[in-house]
Amino acid sequence: MTRSIKKGPYIDAKLLKKIADKKPDETGVINTWARASQISPEMVGFKFGVHNGRKHIDVLITEDMIGHRLGEFSPTRTFHRHGGKLMKELEQKKREAEITAAKSAKSAK
Repeated sequence: MTRSIKKGPYIDAKLLKKIADKKPDETGVINTWARASQISPEMVGFKFGVHNGRKHIDVLITEDMIGHRLGEFSPTRTFHRHGGKLMKELEQKKREAEITAAKSAKSAK
């Protein structure tokens, strides 16, 4: 559900203070924990270090990001892969197919 128009967008006041009267190319990475803060047009060009619970992820703000939240660009969970016994069998068959293809290509020369 979106925030009401009457209230306006939520932008952390500390973030606005940090970027006020500064140029994006002169300012380094601005670390922040305000993942819920919306990206405003004043933030374009700045680089924010958005905390994901473990470390700060550098996010360069572009015009396409306006209206989104900072947390959307700093994932909190890492996907390793789906797996199990079936996945291991498929990977083994794939490796065997690559080995046979390499052997047949070598013998064709």
